[in-house]
Parts: sequence; structure tokens; C-alpha cells
Amino acid sequence: MRTSLRLPLVAALAVAALALSACSGADAGSSGADASAGGDDLGLMTPGTLVVGMNLQYKPEMYLDESGKPTGYDVDLLNAMADELGVKLDIQNLDFNGLIPGLQASQFDVVSVGLGATDERKKVIDFSRGYVPYATVLAASPDSNLGTAVDSYNKAGVTITALQGSTGEQLVRDTFPNATVATFPDQNAALLEVATGRADATVVEDYILAEFDRSNPDQVVPLDTDEPLALYYGSYGVQKGNTELTEAIDAFLCSAQQDGTLEELYTKWMAPSMPAMPEGC
Repeated sequence: MRTSLRLPLVAALAVAALALSACSGADAGSSGADASAGGDDLGLMTPGTLVVGMNLQYKPEMYLDESGKPTGYDVDLLNAMADELGVKLDIQNLDFNGLIPGLQASQFDVVSVGLGATDERKKVIDFSRGYVPYATVLAASPDSNLGTAVDSYNKAGVTITALQGSTGEQLVRDTFPNATVATFPDQNAALLEVATGRADATVVEDYILAEFDRSNPDQVVPLDTDEPLALYYGSYGVQKGNTELTEAIDAFLCSAQQDGTLEELYTKWMAPSMPAMPEGC
């Protein structure tokens, strides 16, 4: 997934973060019995508290449950990380396009939304190692007259949707240069555009498409191809220059990868099996 690099006014971001916050402090799912004493050497904005920016609309990876509490794969993993680092967890729910600008403006210590570590993003924020695998697919209406060949969508007059500012959007531009790209700030809006016939196809992570299909069965289906359009690994975004926190997160992720925690949480929330994760631990 995920996000544009425009930098709104800091004041506007602060108001948005407060207005959209799902929870803060203890209400966010605090972790660590002695959290107030932890994290002093991690370069956190508030020692003892890890402030994380998220966009809680990507069920089952990260979303709000029926009681309004953050839940999902990312949330479980962040709670485990906070326990390991000895800090409290403060989750701030913000519009997707405000996450990287918010990180730049020191609204958060970390962004957790499965960011792709692109060269452009690396100019303004730092990244952890990957913590979640994403298979990106091309999906269309089941009665599409364009067929199932990916190349048949790369032509003038074809409209392909994607989440605004996402790696999926860039993938559309790179893979389908002859098609028209239509971007939306909400992932479901991009999918509904295809379901209602206003667009020909969409580029989306497979788990998001599967979740959409549960509520809208057989309206948007992945093309039957041998391989996904792309397989990449989502990472945490960290404030530029905070090497202490980045290294601590990487150490936690390596431990979680080696002891099976990542796979346990992935198969609990995301899919029956987990693709191979990056080596190098």
C-alpha cells in the first residue's frame, strides 16, 4: 500500500489527527507493565510511548471492530512489539494520504500501513525491514469483455482504478501506460468503481479484494494469471534519521520471523499460509 508525499500544514494535520484518532494512550491498547520507563533510548517523541499512525480501514490487516477498537494483523503485531520494547502503544487513526506527511511533521513515531519502501519515499522517511507480504493483482468484473490476459488491459479507452498515492497506483502507471488511471482516496471506492461498471479493472492487494468479495460476492474477481502483478513486502515507516528506533524494530521483526510469531499472526488474520519473508536476519 500506500501514500502520497504532499506535505499539508502541520496545524491542519494536528487537528485531523485529533479528530480522527481511534484511540490514544491507554485506550489504544497499551502494552508493557513498565512502559513509562521504557523506550528512553529509542528517540521517541514521548519517552515510554510509541505513537503509531494508521489508516484503520483495511480489514483484516488493520481496522476498527464493532466496539471501535483497533484490531487486525498490524495491531496484534504492534502490541507484541510494544511489549518487547517496553513502551505504551498509542494508535492514531488518520486518512491514508496524511500518514507520511504526518510522520514528517512529527505527529507519529511510526506509520503502520504496510508501506512499500520506494526510492521516492526513502527520501523523506526511513523504513524497517518488511513485516507483511503483499500479492498485488489485476481484478475486473467477471463479465468483462476484455478477457483474462493482462496485456488486453493496456490500451487506450481502458480505465484502471487504484488507491490514490499507493504502490498500486504506480504499478498501474508502469504496467498499463496506455490505459487511464483513476485514483481514489478510499480503497473500497476504487473497487466499487469496477463493480458498478464505471471502470474496467483495478489493481489491489489480494487480501483486500478477498475482504471486499465477502460483502460483494463475485462482483470484482482477480484475473486468472500464473503470477500476481507484483509481490512486495510492506514495511513500517519511521521518522527520518531515527536509526535507534528503526534498528529496534528490525531486531524485533527478525526475532518474530524466526520464532514463528509473524507466521502465527499472518495465518490468524490474513491467509491460510504465509509467503516466504525476506532473508537477512
